[in-house]
Amino acid sequence: MKTSCAALAAILLSIAMPAMAADYPAPKQGDWIAKDFKLHTGETMPELKLHYTTVGEPSGQPVLVLHGTGGSGASMLSPAFAGELFGPGQPLDASKYYIIIPDAIGHGKSSKPSDGMKTSFPKYNYDDMVEAQHRLVKEGLGVKHLRLVIGNSMGGMQTWLWGEKYPREMDALVPMASQPTEMASRNWMMRRIMLDTISNDPDYNGGNYTSQPRMMKYAITAYGIASIGGTLAYQQQAPTAAKADKIVDERLATPITSDANDFLYQWGSSQDYNAGDKLEQIEATLLLINSADDERNPPETGITDAAMKRVKNGKLYLIPASTETRGHGTTGNAKFYVEQIRQLLQTAPQRTM
Repeated sequence: MKTSCAALAAILLSIAMPAMAADYPAPKQGDWIAKDFKLHTGETMPELKLHYTTVGEPSGQPVLVLHGTGGSGASMLSPAFAGELFGPGQPLDASKYYIIIPDAIGHGKSSKPSDGMKTSFPKYNYDDMVEAQHRLVKEGLGVKHLRLVIGNSMGGMQTWLWGEKYPREMDALVPMASQPTEMASRNWMMRRIMLDTISNDPDYNGGNYTSQPRMMKYAITAYGIASIGGTLAYQQQAPTAAKADKIVDERLATPITSDANDFLYQWGSSQDYNAGDKLEQIEATLLLINSADDERNPPETGITDAAMKRVKNGKLYLIPASTETRGHGTTGNAKFYVEQIRQLLQTAPQRTM
């Protein structure tokens, strides 16, 4: 995915501009209230607002699309993703499919700390997000069975959980830029450093700040350079110290628009993620799409290969690394796997509950 250096914050927060002059039907937005929503902590929210975007008509085959950390339904309407998948004749042609893109808890226009509760907002995790998505699909939209669940990064990890928690409720699963195994190694270490840098900034003031913490942009930039972008791409873009400095300066000059409490909740929610214990429960046809240069999910560890052996109907498509790939950000560009998605939907059996 080719992206200008000045767009670093947008990449890290998974925010992308909606596709311009797209051939697919105009997206529609809605809100649904989940009553008495119980979280993994035991806390209950009397009303949890879930915002969502749909593309296509409810008469089409339902497809659930899950965004990455810091993103929203809008972030999945980029030309590089929706523009490659949702148009006429494309794999998720919106004249045939009913595409549902929720804003996860704590994201977009769904309930989040910055709505007013700040750090009094209940701590949520990926299991809570998936439970909320499930309630939206079943109770809010009345969808009984999904043709496909597809997600990127955080959405990819949640796709694994969907397959385990609701094994008979979808035909196919496409987790991307993810592993089903426990959050650990560089992926968590870098997140931990980023979160600690922000929360320990005196400006943060225990979440009661009057302006966004000044160290936030440094923490986000450091994490981004370390965990997204692609080794070959960086070498091509910054073969000298002067060019590397220019990239860093441009990224630090990019305004950070996220609220600090929202940000800490969003990234911290991954800490206890682990879909590795119940892989045998997945019944749907599963296609894992990762990039060979993904800094957060490096294939050379063998962890993914070992996990995939436990998935009954699973297959891995590993996008080869090149100067065109962007490490963990590669799967944001559907041109790398359009045909793999098309083939999956042509061959995955139609299942019923």
